[in-house]
Amino acid sequence: MPESSGSEVRQNVTFPSGEGTAHGYLALPPGGRGPGVIVIQEWWGLNDHIADVTERLAREGFVALAPDLFGGSVAHDADEAARMRRRLPVERGVHLLSGAVDYLLSRPETTSATVGAVGFCMGGAFVLHLAAADPRVGAAVPFYGAMREIPDFSRLRAQVLGHYGTKDKSITPEALEHLRAALHDQAGISPEFHLYPAGHAFFNDTRPSYHPESARQAWTTTLAFLHRHLG
Repeated sequence: MPESSGSEVRQNVTFPSGEGTAHGYLALPPGGRGPGVIVIQEWWGLNDHIADVTERLAREGFVALAPDLFGGSVAHDADEAARMRRRLPVERGVHLLSGAVDYLLSRPETTSATVGAVGFCMGGAFVLHLAAADPRVGAAVPFYGAMREIPDFSRLRAQVLGHYGTKDKSITPEALEHLRAALHDQAGISPEFHLYPAGHAFFNDTRPSYHPESARQAWTTTLAFLHRHLG
């Protein structure tokens, strides 16, 4: 049964993914209908923080879905998280996420013809991999997602807003410029990158790396961006 948190409705859902079934966490807005947004987890899994972000988006008027990329597993330390991440090939993750796009666009509550994708750390990289593979992503918002390799962006149709910390050693200025050039040259997109005086995972308010002012600014900018491009 769906549960109510404040005035939004939240529920665990299942949806087809390839030949199998995937799981996710869905939150509906107070008005019942709105643009669709996919929320992509960090390497810790679909934990309470990602569920909270999903609910926050719902309270802002979005139909928000967080697909579970790890099949119910949640990491308790970095070593476990790294092992789970290694067991998830990019292609399989993108395939599951495309199934989530199918499901979200099929929901009667979703009013947008395209979806937004917001992701954090590992999920930030998956935002761009998904947008590169699926032109139904109309707005892509990676938070500090280091890319192991740049995908082919020739099919990308999304506008891109990225959030990065200047103290994040996993993402260099050179890597961001390489990403910016690839988006521009392959997709004709001029991404909007915002830099903050913070380190990695500055948005996660359950981690020591949390930087409240940077998180607040990034969230405000993200909401405006999603509403502008999704309706």
